[in-house]
Amino acid sequence: MACDDREKIQNRLNRIAGQVAGLQKMVQEDRYCVDILTQLAAVRSALDAVGVQLLTDHMTHCVANAGASDHAHPSAKKKSQEQLVEEMRLTLSRFLR
Repeated sequence: MACDDREKIQNRLNRIAGQVAGLQKMVQEDRYCVDILTQLAAVRSALDAVGVQLLTDHMTHCVANAGASDHAHPSAKKKSQEQLVEEMRLTLSRFLR
């Protein structure tokens, strides 16, 4: 993963952690259920956005170039194109549940 991508993802995850802390506080304060559910939907959406970014990055740097990219993770460099595609299929299957 490229360094600037890693930093963007870290920033997004930090914001999500703040949103989750906010959810905990809302529950403790016995806030209106609809407000909590609305915030929960926002957290899920934010997590999905991080997932899409990671999937895109993985496909770009690891799968499309069969792990030959400078930004490919060492684990991807050890796998064949067929193995990477199968891994991507399984990963998408898990992500879309």
